[in-house]
Amino acid sequence: MNNPLPPEEENSAIDFVTMPAKKKEDRLLDSTLRPRTFEDYIGQKKVKESLSIIMEATKLRSEPLEHLLFYGPAGLGKTTLAHIITYEMRSKLKITSGPALERTGDLASLLTNLEDGDILFIDEIHRLNRTIEEALYPAMEDFRFDIVVGKGPSAQVLELNLPRFTLIGATTRIGLLTNPMRSRFGGLFRLDLYSTDEIEEIIKRSASLLKIPVESAGANVIARCSRHNPRVANRLLKRVRDFAEVRGGGIITEKIANQALKILEIDDIGLEKLDRRILKVIIEKFNGGPVGIQTLAAAVGDEEDTLVDVYEPYLMELGFLARTPRGRIVTPAGYRHLGMVCDPS
Repeated sequence: MNNPLPPEEENSAIDFVTMPAKKKEDRLLDSTLRPRTFEDYIGQKKVKESLSIIMEATKLRSEPLEHLLFYGPAGLGKTTLAHIITYEMRSKLKITSGPALERTGDLASLLTNLEDGDILFIDEIHRLNRTIEEALYPAMEDFRFDIVVGKGPSAQVLELNLPRFTLIGATTRIGLLTNPMRSRFGGLFRLDLYSTDEIEEIIKRSASLLKIPVESAGANVIARCSRHNPRVANRLLKRVRDFAEVRGGGIITEKIANQALKILEIDDIGLEKLDRRILKVIIEKFNGGPVGIQTLAAAVGDEEDTLVDVYEPYLMELGFLARTPRGRIVTPAGYRHLGMVCDPS
């Protein structure tokens, strides 16, 4: 039986502050804070080094950059890397997303308006429908696009020559990409979660650009609660800044940061009320688990995909939640964080 969230928790579900997925409020922050060069881009050292070598070699050979695929959790900088590559290669960037390309005509219009050396960035590329994906294969391999004119026996295939462009794909779920699509990318790069030190450095850079006075201790508090995610860090910085301006004289100190996060109901490792609710539901209603994802989703009143994509990854990274063949269980570490006793029986 579905057990919806009580009224006081409905708003938390809608306004999940530490959700890595992009929200409307992130658009202005992204345009303001997005690095333009690899020197300004903090973190992902191995990815930056590999990309720099590939780009330099491409310039020496006077060839178009090979197709690239970035994958990893939301908010780690996949779109930012596409912007930086475009800037470093002195190219032009066209941006779209998998769900936006509904018909082959949409793709044809996009591809035929590209120029030599342009970069086409497709976000959420795993959500391309199969027809669009198959139409992309000859475009990526041979720089041509086939258009079918007419129907039935009289149908003809027109072959359009395309400029030599570079496709950069981004996905949070690489397992949903087909093998033929993955194989057409010359470089696959996984973006990993950031260290606390890297996030703290990002916060200080963002605070400088936004002209927000922040002490090192205050930046460290925000960094520890940011789930190792730059997007979450910048969003929390904005929320803490509002609190500091109203109640702290405009300066983000350690005390002010802690007070702001307490009001937001975010604990010292970045868990929100809904994260803790998931753990408590498993403990209190299912004796700590195991419990199936469908049953758990019904019990907390949320969608299965939301639990799997938004809440579970960080809880599992912390070692508070584990997946077993029989379902989800709360680990002893999860019990300890909630201040609850784990009963082995």
